[in-house]
Amino acid sequence: MKIGHLVESLDPHGVTAALVDLAAAGPPAGIELVVVALAPSGDPAVAAGLDRAAATSVELNVAPWDPRAVRKVVEAFRAQGVDLVHTHGARADVVGAAAAARLRTPAVSTLHHIHDQPADRADRLRRTAKTLARKRFMTRTIATSALQRDWYHRVAGSTTGLSVIPDGAADPGVGTPEEAGRLRRGLGVDEHEVVAVSVAPMRRGQGQDMLLDAIAEIPEDEPLTVVLGGDGPLRPWLESRVSADDALSGRVAFRRRSDPVALLRAADLQLHTTRHDTMPRVLVLGQGTGTPAVATRVGGIPEIVTRDTGALTPVTSSRIADDLLRMVRDPELRARRGAAARTRFLDRFEAAGWAGRLADVYRSALGHSDAPAAAELDTPEPLHAGRV
Repeated sequence: MKIGHLVESLDPHGVTAALVDLAAAGPPAGIELVVVALAPSGDPAVAAGLDRAAATSVELNVAPWDPRAVRKVVEAFRAQGVDLVHTHGARADVVGAAAAARLRTPAVSTLHHIHDQPADRADRLRRTAKTLARKRFMTRTIATSALQRDWYHRVAGSTTGLSVIPDGAADPGVGTPEEAGRLRRGLGVDEHEVVAVSVAPMRRGQGQDMLLDAIAEIPEDEPLTVVLGGDGPLRPWLESRVSADDALSGRVAFRRRSDPVALLRAADLQLHTTRHDTMPRVLVLGQGTGTPAVATRVGGIPEIVTRDTGALTPVTSSRIADDLLRMVRDPELRARRGAAARTRFLDRFEAAGWAGRLADVYRSALGHSDAPAAAELDTPEPLHAGRV
């Protein structure tokens, strides 16, 4: 099956990073990917990754509300001979549904966000209309979490035509003592130091400010070093705050250009203290490296991190500090949760399994005789659906 994925751009920090992993895992499941981006990204990383996985990528230059968008997408997909269109994102949903209709192919859409707090009644009506249109024009909708399923049910009234399939990831593998040693030498700490890593993007709502508040509560004699990896608009402010505080500057290091997976493989703990999130990919990757997590109990995070694989904390710095300190002081707990995290990743999130579940959806939408019936792919209704 040749599946045409329509995305906004080949942004390495967006959904297309996961599509690179899907392209590599797809062939054994009978899937070949064609990824069409509505707008150029200016970053060649995703296109290069798709090329290595023998997938095709096409970058269009379609401005928002360009009336030629549907025609250009139809031409791109027709040239590649796609069998089904799979859309990701608001604009891609609209353009992709119209393109699939012209191509006379089924259309599948993945929900990547939810809008649970509309600004006013008009906004609520617009979002409800979009969801009902999705239900009408898409052969199937995929939610990546039960949280999204429940939101969809509240808006659409049922989960008919909806499957819950979490995004997967290629197996990052567990870290080695050599990797851990290199990170510690780079930080100037000894082998007994517990190294905790946060690789969340440094932007509003991701909670690094709250994490710094929690770290400030940890006693100075605890063997803990925290690494903030990655980048974002808040990085200069975070660096300034750390440098101005002696307690933080002695314990917190920044690694802007480090590979987040390499950091996770070398770490003892992963920290993800966001104020809101749906299904953060970095937590999935952390589980793949066998790294236990301390994460806030928000959004879809409890569908990734469980009590067996890490600590789920309320969104308060004091509770984050308490759970972090417990993990620092208990190496056996870290080891047990790390092993459970690795097992959970392989069972639930590894890319081959993800590709297989998507292949069932595609084969069903295309009417293959050996495919599951559509009703078999529907997710169960929420537990208390009648009370919504």
